[in-house]
Amino acid sequence: FKFIKIGLNGERQKIYDRINLRVDMMIENGLIDEAKKLYPKRNLNALQTVGYKELFLFFEGVYTKEFAIEEIKKNTRRFAKRQLTWFRKDRDIIWFDFKEEPLNIIKTIENKLSNF
Repeated sequence: FKFIKIGLNGERQKIYDRINLRVDMMIENGLIDEAKKLYPKRNLNALQTVGYKELFLFFEGVYTKEFAIEEIKKNTRRFAKRQLTWFRKDRDIIWFDFKEEPLNIIKTIENKLSNF
């Protein structure tokens, strides 16, 4: 297969603000209830992820609900930072600002494809 790697990037604060908003939306859309249903299986490796770990500690009384949510946000931001560090090492990725006009991104991809 021939493929093109693209990445979207933005200002770090904007990324962090969007992460915080997304966590709030996940909480609003039922993440806590979802985690409650999964709590009996909390020792499974697949559930040792950001979001569930913090809520499980809330259910156990180690964290308050508010602190658990803030920890989810903090740990998600840290994860995003590690992802960006990892992906930036890949010289084959074509990076675009998330505000870039989609048509410009498409044209760049089409130009790249025509060179295959």
